[in-house]
Amino acid sequence: MGRTIPSWRMVVESEMTRLQRFGDSLRGEDKEIFADLLRQCKLYASAASALASTNKEFPLLFSMLFSQHRRITMLEKQLTLNSSIEPAPAKTKEYNPYAEYVK
Repeated sequence: MGRTIPSWRMVVESEMTRLQRFGDSLRGEDKEIFADLLRQCKLYASAASALASTNKEFPLLFSMLFSQHRRITMLEKQLTLNSSIEPAPAKTKEYNPYAEYVK
């Protein structure tokens, strides 16, 4: 019997080809930034396949989101090490970004 469900990497390649139409409409530097964003899907493909989602876009978007969060965290660490900037308060358990709105 043949395999009926494509591998996650095949799904990623297919979706990246489809999304490339968006990238083709971008200008200059934005094209390279978009290409890098798509590469993040490949980077985390094995982790995304563990989500076993019926919606193929969700693992792709989650991979992109995770990659962005990882980059932000790394930049925060670099800023903290290289300057006197305090780390973002969201790293503490008691931080509530909506505290000023809730009474």
